[in-house]
Amino acid sequence: MSAENAPERARWAVELLHVRPSDHVLEIGCGPGYAVALVCARLTRGTITAIDRSPVAVARARERNRACIAAGRVHIEHASLATAALGRRFRKAFAINVNAFWTSPPAALEALARLVHPQGSAYLVYEPPTAGRLRALRDSLPARLEENGFRVTAVRVERFRSSYGLCVIGHAPPSQR
Repeated sequence: MSAENAPERARWAVELLHVRPSDHVLEIGCGPGYAVALVCARLTRGTITAIDRSPVAVARARERNRACIAAGRVHIEHASLATAALGRRFRKAFAINVNAFWTSPPAALEALARLVHPQGSAYLVYEPPTAGRLRALRDSLPARLEENGFRVTAVRVERFRSSYGLCVIGHAPPSQR
């Protein structure tokens, strides 16, 4: 397992999750699998399931996390959020820089609600390219979650070395409970 050179946003996102050894976590849009490796390092009995719609990203994530896959703690699937059929719901789900949550929120958030456990939380993490974009997302993303049934419990902003991070944390919609 290798999480070397993991981007700041991935390290920060995993810190916010407060992963416990027995958690079952979902990552949406895992890219090359840095966050998967960081989560896996915290698991003993739990698992992380990661999805990505890019076959190239899935291949890279599987290669980066081959030891955790062999140990049964990581499952990486080639799937889009809209079509993911994972056979379970997750108490912790997160996405890093997945634009579907602000470009087409009703469809993306409906799919997310289907995958989050009734007592679960979703962590939407972004590294906006500018301070202006950070402000725009900070102002609009919580409202989009709430408009689609999620209860926003926190909005966090972090200063990275050369950019900012934003995380909006929401609980599953009441209709999913």
